[in-house]
Amino acid sequence: MRVVIAEDQVLLRDGLVRLLRASGHEVVAQVGDARSLVTAVNDGRPDLVLADIRMPPDHLDDGARAVAELRRRFPTLAALMLSDLADPGLLAMLLRDGAQAFGYLLKDRVLDTTTFLHDLRAVATGGTVIDPAVVDGFVRRDGGRLAVLTEREREVLGHVAAGRSNAGIAAALFISRRTVDAHLRAVFDKLDLAADPDDNQRVRAVVTWLTAGPSSAGARSDNTR
Repeated sequence: MRVVIAEDQVLLRDGLVRLLRASGHEVVAQVGDARSLVTAVNDGRPDLVLADIRMPPDHLDDGARAVAELRRRFPTLAALMLSDLADPGLLAMLLRDGAQAFGYLLKDRVLDTTTFLHDLRAVATGGTVIDPAVVDGFVRRDGGRLAVLTEREREVLGHVAAGRSNAGIAAALFISRRTVDAHLRAVFDKLDLAADPDDNQRVRAVVTWLTAGPSSAGARSDNTR
């Protein structure tokens, strides 16, 4: 897989380069600012971009805006975003043109390289991987947009958005696969989402609901009271 890495923290960027190369991936370019990221992708046409959200020149959402523009320009470009903050608003902006081949991970919650490389491959092959903490941000935003769900259902939803299979969710929560299936049926029913056996499509459906306008989510919540 051919990858462009965009990270302004030199030590982290060098570590990512070594990790990816040791895993057999080709690092096409490594840059430290959003403008260089755009140039590197235009010139190198990588399979995937691994980018920080906050980067020079403004140290705000420069990386996120650059990746959003690149994905509009190159619809097949996979992107895995790294961030220090769980920002549902930025996630919504990044997913405006679709959730396929997209990931959003928090730097301080990446605890082992094996899982990280698995997430990278999942995104590169069209999957969606969202850190559960980012999903939690949707719960807190707009007065609790997922208030219609129980606490356990929100927990299961977070694991779904993180790209885990039903078996993986069962293992993580120490519950049976049948219980996970039941929780997911309840989630899809309450959120008016059609359940799909394909994990990638299922995650995209969940993320689509999460990033929808608050008025539509709120209307569903009001109707349940």
